[in-house]
Amino acid sequence: MAKKAATTEQSLESIMWNCRNALRGTVGGNDKNRDAVMGLVFLKFAGDKFDKRRKEITEQYGDVPAFLEKKSFYLSENVFYLNETSRWNHIVTNASADDIAVIIDKAMKDIEDGNPPLKGTLPQNFYATLGTRPEQVKMLIDEVNKIDEKRFHDRDLIGRVYEYFLQVFAIDSGTSNEKGEYYTPSSIVQLIAELIEPYEGVVYDPCCGSAGMFVSSIKFVERHNGNRSKISIVGQERIPDTWRLAKMNLAIRGIAHNLGERNESTFAADLHKDKKVDFIMANPPFNLKLNAQGVTQDKLNGDPRWDGYTTPPVSNANYAWILHMLSKLDVTNGIAGFLLANGALNADGVEGDIRRELIENDKVEAIIVLPREMFYSTDISVTLWILNNNKKARSLNGRQLRNRQDEVLFVDLRRWNENIYEKKYIQFSDEQIDAIKNIYTDWQTNENFEAVPELCCSATKAEIAAQRYSLAPSKYIEFIDHDLEIDYASEMARIQGEMREVLKAEKESQAMLEEAFRGIGYGID
Repeated sequence: MAKKAATTEQSLESIMWNCRNALRGTVGGNDKNRDAVMGLVFLKFAGDKFDKRRKEITEQYGDVPAFLEKKSFYLSENVFYLNETSRWNHIVTNASADDIAVIIDKAMKDIEDGNPPLKGTLPQNFYATLGTRPEQVKMLIDEVNKIDEKRFHDRDLIGRVYEYFLQVFAIDSGTSNEKGEYYTPSSIVQLIAELIEPYEGVVYDPCCGSAGMFVSSIKFVERHNGNRSKISIVGQERIPDTWRLAKMNLAIRGIAHNLGERNESTFAADLHKDKKVDFIMANPPFNLKLNAQGVTQDKLNGDPRWDGYTTPPVSNANYAWILHMLSKLDVTNGIAGFLLANGALNADGVEGDIRRELIENDKVEAIIVLPREMFYSTDISVTLWILNNNKKARSLNGRQLRNRQDEVLFVDLRRWNENIYEKKYIQFSDEQIDAIKNIYTDWQTNENFEAVPELCCSATKAEIAAQRYSLAPSKYIEFIDHDLEIDYASEMARIQGEMREVLKAEKESQAMLEEAFRGIGYGID
């Protein structure tokens, strides 16, 4: 009887792991490997969407070249038109060719040339200069080719794969702040979206990284059965490679966007000047030194973005980010959720002056301190700020909000650190995100909200002023001295009992040693 061949269905995670490691050890390093993998993943998904649309056209019009090659038939359905040499099946067919890197580079150029929205997005003349062997590239193509919707019936396979690679390459980048800028952990992004609720309107991110905030805003709408076409995406990004990653990330998902015609620093050149937006989601680089980027104090002085506020310093951009985002918000109902290092909560000098002005102008709605070890670029604890231009009583998304003027919600989540992945990093579960949102919405509506020691409380502007305008939650949330909860008599009795056992064991060991030495004629009495 013939032995039955063993079959093992390879998991999506193992395939992606193989992709991640296919080019390890090449001279390009982690960033080059990331771009190589992400570029081929883009080609694969673009090819799959093209093939699917081509099949639909065939079913509707027959096998007629005039229709099958009509570019508008693809673009009208948010599908990129691909000529024959830029299609994924062409890449797979030629995977063993000695010049496969050149073939991929040509495919990238042809796709970009034929689809104007992709201008400046795809890597150009990249694979031929990557320094990899043809067999390494073939190995990567073979692994990427296994990522298929017919094999993995995932509702958002594209999202799952992109999310995985953005995350793991951010982890691989280590603790370099700039390298970690392009990715914000997904559970934090999801939390921001759930709190500011971007159902419809313009969503803006002045430092959009790989576009995770934008993707999450669309996911929020879909999760709550909204209409994604009612969301407009606007933003910009300073780092060239990251800007291209962002455009690639949005393009492959069919999300329309305006990230400007080039990569650019928000402070060197605002690409969306005078634009007002409904929502802001952002993770600015922490404690950025603007003078290191060539932005002088003279350039900041007189900038209309700070009108009504003290001019921020070039030595630390934390409050420049805050004021820039505030200047973009719709003055009637605009709301922003963004992340900053905890140092901004107590910073003094010019930054302290700006914080006082923000509080006096009643722009701060909530301050939420996150656990440590949530970010790949830093291990410090980080704060989520919510700014709101409308804290008055009104109806919003099916809830009746109370008047929260001159009040700020403080939440301290540093103890919520039990969900560990990748050995040390912390993430929020869906249940925790729901719990945080409930605290926020209960406070907004005055339904079931109550201050919880070491977790949350509400403070008035007068109380904050009395604390010299500090926004550190520990100034307002009740702290419990857990030392007072200890029953010292019973605790000391427990320790005493343990010490008795330790000393008894020690005496027994000593007696055994003495007996052993006596047994060989060398007593040590």
